[in-house]
Amino acid sequence: MVETAHHNHQHPPSQVPPPPVVARPLGAARGPAYPPQEQLLQLHYCIHSNPSWVQTAVLGFQHYIVMLGTTVMIATALVPRMGGSPGDKARVIQSLLFMSGVNTLLQTWFGTRLPTVMGPSFAYIISVLAIINDFSDSTFTSEHERFTHTMRAIQGSLIVSSLLNIVIGYSNAWGNLTRFFSPIVIVPVVCVVGLGLFARGFPQLGNCVEIGLPMLILLVIGQQYLQRIHPAAGPLLERFALLVCIGIIWSFAAILTVAGAYNNVRERTKISCRTDRSLLISSAPWIKIPYPFQWGTPIFRASHVFGMVGAALVSSAESTGTFYAASRLAGATAPPAHVLSRSIGLQGVGQLLEGIFGAAVGTTASVENVGLLGITRVGSRRAVQISTAFMVFFSIFGKFGAFFASIPLPIFAAIYCVLYGIVAAIGISFVQFANNNSLRNIYVLGLSLFLGISIPQYFVMNTDMAGHGPVKTNGGWFNDILNTIFSSPPTVALIVGTLVDNTLEARHSVEERGIPWLIPFQRRKGDSRNDEFYSYPLRISEYIPTRFL
Repeated sequence: MVETAHHNHQHPPSQVPPPPVVARPLGAARGPAYPPQEQLLQLHYCIHSNPSWVQTAVLGFQHYIVMLGTTVMIATALVPRMGGSPGDKARVIQSLLFMSGVNTLLQTWFGTRLPTVMGPSFAYIISVLAIINDFSDSTFTSEHERFTHTMRAIQGSLIVSSLLNIVIGYSNAWGNLTRFFSPIVIVPVVCVVGLGLFARGFPQLGNCVEIGLPMLILLVIGQQYLQRIHPAAGPLLERFALLVCIGIIWSFAAILTVAGAYNNVRERTKISCRTDRSLLISSAPWIKIPYPFQWGTPIFRASHVFGMVGAALVSSAESTGTFYAASRLAGATAPPAHVLSRSIGLQGVGQLLEGIFGAAVGTTASVENVGLLGITRVGSRRAVQISTAFMVFFSIFGKFGAFFASIPLPIFAAIYCVLYGIVAAIGISFVQFANNNSLRNIYVLGLSLFLGISIPQYFVMNTDMAGHGPVKTNGGWFNDILNTIFSSPPTVALIVGTLVDNTLEARHSVEERGIPWLIPFQRRKGDSRNDEFYSYPLRISEYIPTRFL
C-alpha cells in the first residue's frame, strides 16, 4: 500500500538509503538450524506400516534372537544358585520365553500398542537372590528339591506383588504420575535406560574378547559401512546384518571350540567362549509345554512378597522409559498418560501370569529390542508380534530353542554395546522440545543423569552374592525394597528428575521445560494422532470401560 500511494514520487539517487544489514544469529551464520521433529523422518517403516511378509518374518526372528541373550543371562545367573541342574535351567528358559511371548502379544494388542518386546527383567534379581538366601540353611533331600522349593516361593511372591502394578495401572495412578513429566525428566530417564546397562556390554564382552570384539567390529562395519558400498544391498544389510554377523562369529566360536583353543584355559573362560558348555541341547526336552504351577503349589511368605513389590515398581519405571524410546523409534508420538497407565496395569497382569506359569522373574519392556528398531529403521508393530510366534514355538520345542540359546554370551554383549547406545542417544533427542540453553534445565539434566548412574553403581558395588545391599536394617523386606529401587538407574533418574524439575522454579519456567509441547500428547484427545497410534485394534474400545482404555 505504501508503494502504491507514492508510485509517482521519485527520490534523488543520492538519497537512496543502503539496504539494511540483518544481523543473523551466530548459529545460523555457521550452519543451518534444524527445527524440532516430533517424529523421526528417516525410518523406513513406522509403527503401522510393514515390509513384505518374508522380511517381517525375518525381522521377527531377529527380535527373538536379541531378547534371547537376556533370558539366558538371567537363567544362568539364578538357576545354579537355586541348586538347579542344566535340565532345570533349560525348563526355566522355556518358561521365560513362553511368558515373554504371551506378554509381548498382550502388550502390543491391549497395552501401549508400541512395538516393544516384553522380556525378563534384571530388576527382580535382588529379590530372587534374597529368596534363594532364605533357603540356604534349610535342609533338603536333594538339590533338585531345593530348586523346586525356591521356584515355588518365587511363584508366590510374583503372584501377590503383581497386584501393585495392576492397581497403580488400572486406577490411573501411574498415568497421573507421568503428568508431572517434562522433556527435562524424560531425557535422563530414557538415557539411563540404556546407559545404566553398561555392565552387560563391554564388561561381559571382555569375558571372551576373541569372540566378542570381532562381533562388535563386524556388526558396526557390516551394518553401517558396507551398506553404503552398494545401494541395492543397503536396505538388506541395514535390516539383517545382525543375523549374518551372529552366524559368522558363532561359527568362528564353534571352530575354536572344536580345535581345542579352550582346552587349557580357566573355567570362566570356557563357560564364556565354548559353544558346548551350556549343556542346554543335551538336557532340554524335545517337547515341553509350560503349564500353570509346574513347579508345585506356590509358597507365600510376607518377606518375599515385600521384596518383590520393590522389583515390580522398578520394572514399571524401566518400562516407562523404554516406552518413550520406542515411541520415537517407531515413528509415533509420545505415549499419552492413559496409555502408559494401562500398559503398567497389563504388565501387572503379565506378572500374575508369570507367577502362575512358574517364570523365575517378571518381565519389563526390552531395551535391546527397542534399540533394534533404531539400527534396522523398522518400527513395525507386526514384526514384534510375529516374534512372539518364535518365542512360543522355541519354548515348547526345547531342543530347537536350546540350539539358539547356546550362542556364547559375549556375542550378545557385543550386540548390546550398540543397541543400548541407540536407546541412550534417542533419550538425548527429547531435549529438543525444551530450552537446552537454560542453565536451570542443564542443572536438572546433569543432576538426574549423574545420580541416575552414580547411586545405582554404589548400591551394586556394595551388594554381595546373596543380594544384601548397603541398606541394612532389622527389617529384611524393607532392605530388599530400598536396595532394589536404588539399584535401578531409570528409577533413580525418574525420582530425582521429577522432584527437582517440579520444585525448582517450576511455575516460572513452564515453557523452558517443554511442558506446552508435551501436554497435548499426555491427554487422551490432546492430539489427533493419539488414536492413530494407541487406540485398541478393531472396535474393542467400544466394549471396554473408559477407565481401562
